[in-house]
Amino acid sequence: MTRSERLAEQLDWHWRNNLRPQLDGLTDEEYFWEPVRGCWSIRPRGTSASPMSAGSGEWTMDFVSPDPVPAPVTTIAWRLAHIIVSCLGYRVGWYFGGQDFDAQTFAYAGTAGEALKQLDEMYERWNAGVRELSDADLENPPTVGPERFPMENRVLHVNRELIHHGAEISLLRDLYRWQDD
Repeated sequence: MTRSERLAEQLDWHWRNNLRPQLDGLTDEEYFWEPVRGCWSIRPRGTSASPMSAGSGEWTMDFVSPDPVPAPVTTIAWRLAHIIVSCLGYRVGWYFGGQDFDAQTFAYAGTAGEALKQLDEMYERWNAGVRELSDADLENPPTVGPERFPMENRVLHVNRELIHHGAEISLLRDLYRWQDD
């Protein structure tokens, strides 16, 4: 097994055995559920709960720059959008070619099913790209994009991000299931 295959397999094992099965059956109600007041989410255009919003379609993502401290609680919809665009989308475009992703021009999903389809597609592109990296690719910074760390560092960073945000989504699903009526 090559280094790139080992790096891809680390995340792919987690994806197949933990994260993706945990997302099966996600409903629109769960997708948009706000466990506390002031959550950031994906919302119909013009209804943002934050000072700013991003997105090109009917649905936009709440955000503000710079990030507030403390960071707001976010919905599953927001977390999935963050994984799709910021964690995977930008880097798939920079590192492996194809479509450039931008939070301002992305068409965010208005349903759980649409978001999972976007997630699956972006994850497959990421995983395939990582598996194709050579040892030389892994030892050097990406040739495109703003990140200047060695590619191996970037792959490990994305792995951590998906595991971290996936765990947050899993916790939100658990809280939703066990909330008091």
